[in-house]
Amino acid sequence: MITVPKNIKPGDKIGIVCPAGYMEYTRIEACKKQLEEWGFEVVVGKTVGSSSETYFSGTDEERLEDLQQMMDDSSIKAIVCGRGGYGTVRIVDQISFKKFKKRPKWIVGYSDITILLNHLLAKHKIASIHGPMAGAFNNGEEGKPFNDSLLGALTGKRSNYVVEPHPYNKKGVCVGELTGGNLSLLVNTIGTKSEVKTKNKILFIEEVGELKYTIDRMFWQLKRAGKFDDLSGLIIGGFSETRDTVRPYGKDVIDIIHEIVKDYPYPICYGFPVSHEKDNVALRIGMGHRLRVGSNKVILD
Repeated sequence: MITVPKNIKPGDKIGIVCPAGYMEYTRIEACKKQLEEWGFEVVVGKTVGSSSETYFSGTDEERLEDLQQMMDDSSIKAIVCGRGGYGTVRIVDQISFKKFKKRPKWIVGYSDITILLNHLLAKHKIASIHGPMAGAFNNGEEGKPFNDSLLGALTGKRSNYVVEPHPYNKKGVCVGELTGGNLSLLVNTIGTKSEVKTKNKILFIEEVGELKYTIDRMFWQLKRAGKFDDLSGLIIGGFSETRDTVRPYGKDVIDIIHEIVKDYPYPICYGFPVSHEKDNVALRIGMGHRLRVGSNKVILD
């Protein structure tokens, strides 16, 4: 049984914290302003704009302490991560969920935060939100529809995402709990307490900045680990800033993926707006959804 955090309402406190890579304080200002305009009070963690001179937003101990305080503070009703990058895996096993499980709250993030979201689901059966982090709000008006999807997810509005068809889509209708996130982080969970569970789930995958052959390798690892075998459905999101080797791989990324997953019998959708770009809707991991892949459109609700 999945535990679903309570929907938040105007007047509630939302915390912003950086459990991974360094982030300047100025980069959260647009998010803070928007959250306040939506009617929430914002509490900024110590790791935002920290004095760290390394890649991270403070030491492992500082990042753990900041996240733990936000998770344990009963007055804070949701937590939005500032950015991803790298670092969550270094602290996830030290987090205490004792108080959090009694008063679960929405934790929002993507990219490196994929580790934490999948740990919440795999280890503690608690739902979370894969969606825009604080840094995404710097995109301005152009990215507003996607940032607005976060408000809907936090307040309990039922999602209804409509996507244009893709030539590689496999038609069909399925239902299942939603899970997934960043490709390299999903692979990184295999063999750990945070390992992504995919049986009867709708799995979504996105990635940024990887070489084509590494994307091929990681998809093969998921395949060999059985992660595609018993899915209800598969959603392929954005694969941005992909790179090639000096000697070209010979295929584009979507062809690489399609070749690996094309023979599975369930519905498959390509080009869904979940990514490292502005096209990144909020998805509630652990909650039941319906995926309809048709000839003219795709609907996830």
